[in-house]
Amino acid sequence: MVTMWLRAMLAGALMTAGGTAAAAPERLVALDTVQPGEWELRPLEKDEGKRRLCVRDPRQLLRTEHARHQCRLFVVKDGPAAASVTYDCAQAGGGRTDVRVETPRLVQIRSQGVADGAPFARVMEARRLGACR
Repeated sequence: MVTMWLRAMLAGALMTAGGTAAAAPERLVALDTVQPGEWELRPLEKDEGKRRLCVRDPRQLLRTEHARHQCRLFVVKDGPAAASVTYDCAQAGGGRTDVRVETPRLVQIRSQGVADGAPFARVMEARRLGACR
Protein backbone atom coordinates (compact mmCIF):
# COMPACT_ATOMS: atom_id res chain seq x y z
CA MET A 1 0.00 0.00 0.00
CA VAL A 2 2.84 2.39 0.84
CA THR A 3 4.48 1.62 -2.52
CA MET A 4 1.23 2.48 -4.31
CA TRP A 5 1.02 5.74 -2.36
CA LEU A 6 4.61 6.60 -3.23
CA ARG A 7 4.13 5.88 -6.93
CA ALA A 8 0.98 8.02 -6.94
CA MET A 9 2.86 10.83 -5.17
CA LEU A 10 5.73 10.70 -7.66
CA ALA A 11 3.38 10.58 -10.64
CA GLY A 12 1.45 13.53 -9.22
CA ALA A 13 4.64 15.49 -8.77
CA LEU A 14 5.61 14.83 -12.36
CA MET A 15 2.19 15.86 -13.63
CA THR A 16 2.22 18.96 -11.42
CA ALA A 17 5.46 19.94 -13.09
CA GLY A 18 3.63 19.85 -16.39
CA GLY A 19 5.29 16.64 -17.43
CA THR A 20 8.58 18.51 -17.68
CA ALA A 21 10.42 16.65 -14.96
CA ALA A 22 13.57 15.00 -16.21
CA ALA A 23 16.17 12.67 -14.81
CA ALA A 24 18.63 14.58 -12.65
CA PRO A 25 21.55 16.05 -14.58
CA GLU A 26 25.14 15.83 -13.42
CA ARG A 27 24.61 19.09 -11.52
CA LEU A 28 21.83 21.34 -10.33
CA VAL A 29 22.22 25.10 -10.73
CA ALA A 30 20.80 25.69 -7.25
CA LEU A 31 23.54 23.56 -5.67
CA ASP A 32 26.46 24.98 -7.68
CA THR A 33 27.61 27.23 -4.85
CA VAL A 34 27.08 24.75 -1.99
CA GLN A 35 30.43 23.83 -0.46
CA PRO A 36 31.40 20.22 0.25
CA GLY A 37 32.48 19.34 3.77
CA GLU A 38 31.06 18.42 7.18
CA TRP A 39 27.44 19.57 7.49
CA GLU A 40 25.10 19.62 10.47
CA LEU A 41 21.43 18.89 9.81
CA ARG A 42 19.15 20.43 12.42
CA PRO A 43 15.40 19.66 12.42
CA LEU A 44 13.27 22.82 12.67
CA GLU A 45 9.85 21.36 13.50
CA LYS A 46 10.42 18.50 15.91
CA ASP A 47 12.66 18.12 18.90
CA GLU A 48 14.84 15.55 17.16
CA GLY A 49 18.58 15.46 17.49
CA LYS A 50 21.03 17.06 15.12
CA ARG A 51 23.04 14.85 12.85
CA ARG A 52 26.24 15.32 10.90
CA LEU A 53 26.92 14.38 7.32
CA CYS A 54 30.11 14.46 5.28
CA VAL A 55 28.94 16.02 2.01
CA ARG A 56 31.19 15.27 -0.92
CA ASP A 57 28.49 16.04 -3.50
CA PRO A 58 25.85 18.67 -2.60
CA ARG A 59 23.16 16.43 -4.17
CA GLN A 60 23.49 14.30 -1.02
CA LEU A 61 21.36 16.97 0.69
CA LEU A 62 18.45 16.06 -1.60
CA ARG A 63 17.84 12.62 -0.12
CA THR A 64 19.00 12.59 3.47
CA GLU A 65 16.50 9.83 4.41
CA HIS A 66 17.80 7.55 1.65
CA ALA A 67 21.54 8.23 1.83
CA ARG A 68 22.51 4.55 1.63
CA HIS A 69 20.25 3.65 -1.29
CA GLN A 70 20.55 3.90 -5.04
CA CYS A 71 17.83 6.32 -6.14
CA ARG A 72 16.61 7.79 -9.38
CA LEU A 73 16.13 11.57 -9.17
CA PHE A 74 13.80 13.69 -11.27
CA VAL A 75 14.16 17.47 -11.40
CA VAL A 76 10.92 19.35 -10.81
CA LYS A 77 12.49 22.81 -10.47
CA ASP A 78 16.05 24.14 -10.63
CA GLY A 79 16.77 27.84 -10.22
CA PRO A 80 19.70 29.92 -9.00
CA ALA A 81 18.82 29.56 -5.30
CA ALA A 82 16.19 26.80 -5.07
CA ALA A 83 15.56 23.32 -6.42
CA SER A 84 12.88 20.65 -6.11
CA VAL A 85 13.33 16.99 -6.96
CA THR A 86 11.37 13.79 -6.62
CA TYR A 87 13.20 10.52 -6.26
CA ASP A 88 12.48 6.80 -6.33
CA CYS A 89 14.64 4.33 -4.41
CA ALA A 90 12.69 1.19 -5.42
CA GLN A 91 11.89 -0.99 -2.39
CA ALA A 92 13.47 1.52 0.02
CA GLY A 93 10.87 4.20 -0.83
CA GLY A 94 11.29 7.68 -2.22
CA GLY A 95 10.06 11.22 -1.83
CA ARG A 96 10.24 14.86 -2.73
CA THR A 97 12.79 17.38 -1.52
CA ASP A 98 12.76 21.17 -1.84
CA VAL A 99 16.00 23.02 -1.06
CA ARG A 100 16.66 26.72 -0.73
CA VAL A 101 20.28 27.82 -0.76
CA GLU A 102 20.74 30.77 1.58
CA THR A 103 24.53 30.86 1.28
CA PRO A 104 27.19 28.34 0.18
CA ARG A 105 27.28 27.25 3.86
CA LEU A 106 23.56 27.38 4.78
CA VAL A 107 20.72 25.44 3.13
CA GLN A 108 17.04 25.02 4.06
CA ILE A 109 15.64 21.54 3.31
CA ARG A 110 12.02 20.36 3.23
CA SER A 111 11.62 16.65 2.48
CA GLN A 112 8.78 14.14 2.65
CA GLY A 113 8.11 10.64 1.42
CA VAL A 114 8.45 7.03 2.49
CA ALA A 115 11.60 5.42 3.89
CA ASP A 116 11.69 1.67 4.52
CA GLY A 117 7.90 1.43 4.61
CA ALA A 118 7.24 4.39 6.93
CA PRO A 119 6.22 7.93 5.98
CA PHE A 120 8.46 10.84 6.91
CA ALA A 121 8.32 14.62 6.71
CA ARG A 122 11.30 16.76 7.68
CA VAL A 123 12.10 20.46 7.68
CA MET A 124 15.78 21.02 8.37
CA GLU A 125 18.46 23.63 8.32
CA ALA A 126 21.79 22.38 7.00
CA ARG A 127 24.89 24.33 8.01
CA ARG A 128 28.47 23.65 6.91
CA LEU A 129 30.84 23.21 9.84
CA GLY A 130 34.14 22.79 8.01
CA ALA A 131 36.12 20.05 6.31
CA CYS A 132 35.06 16.42 6.70
CA ARG A 133 36.81 14.59 9.53
